[in-house]
Amino acid sequence: MYIDGAVPLPEKALIRRIRDRAAKRRGARPHGGIGIGDDCAVVSIPRGHEALVTTDFSLENVHFKRDWHPPESVGHRCLTRGLSDIAAMGGEPVAVFLSLAIPRGLTQDWVDGFLRGLLQLADEFEVSLAGGDTAESPGGIMADIVVLGSLPKGQAVLRSGARPGDRIYVTGELGASAATFNLLSGGEKLRSLDFASHFYPRPRVTVGRLLREKGLASAMIDISDGLSTDLGHICAESGVGAEIEIEAIPVARLGKATREAALRFALHGGEDYELLFTAPAKKRVPSQISGVAVRPIGRVTRGRKIIWWDKRGVKREYPLWGWEHFKKR
Repeated sequence: MYIDGAVPLPEKALIRRIRDRAAKRRGARPHGGIGIGDDCAVVSIPRGHEALVTTDFSLENVHFKRDWHPPESVGHRCLTRGLSDIAAMGGEPVAVFLSLAIPRGLTQDWVDGFLRGLLQLADEFEVSLAGGDTAESPGGIMADIVVLGSLPKGQAVLRSGARPGDRIYVTGELGASAATFNLLSGGEKLRSLDFASHFYPRPRVTVGRLLREKGLASAMIDISDGLSTDLGHICAESGVGAEIEIEAIPVARLGKATREAALRFALHGGEDYELLFTAPAKKRVPSQISGVAVRPIGRVTRGRKIIWWDKRGVKREYPLWGWEHFKKR
């Protein structure tokens, strides 16, 4: 007999449990096909649309720690990673696929909490959990999320669309997630609800879709690796440079961090899941979209360098110090 809270259920029983819980959610809306239960899911894409597909790992002791992050937060953050990628293309999420590898010693309570956090966010965006895989991990927890999205053919907002003279914008505030991680690393005990931008970040799906529908964004990316690195991606793909006004960057402040320390978190921290986008200078970009602040921070230039101007008009150059796997730190 299985005792709730003990080690995870055997694979078949665990899949049945996931299937049952997914089917009961509001996010289990029909996606025009067949979900969990067969070798493949069958998913329909609206006529005149094309598919967006993204995949992201969430790894224990890299993206989260069990001592720091409640399981609901881990599930929420796992799905946020994929939804944010769909948002950065201006798309709408359609279906979610989860591959979850867990160690034998993990409790079923933890797995249930993880699913609860993931499915609650799926509910909010009316996206169904359509399939995936489970396995026993020889080490820590590994979750791979795949999100399928769609948008009208030829309308994807790419990283390669920025042109000299375009203005550069960001949504929300930057640096709060990295600052929270820094506090946790220092041994601080934090209540997750008080630091929601780290534990329960908000994917900007509606903002991304509206930017695409209104024809405002010429290029876009989500800020998952840090502003410096993600801006570098847009510039590299578009073959342009950028000039940024440092004082214009919307920096989040947590704890007793100075402005300079908070700026480092904003530039290089990552996992903010805000949107960084460019727009032609002639386009009028509102200061708020769907309740989310939108701020101009600079402009696109013809050169390949990224220049940062401080409030004294002094030119500064920052290396791309954002997150990168396999990079020596």
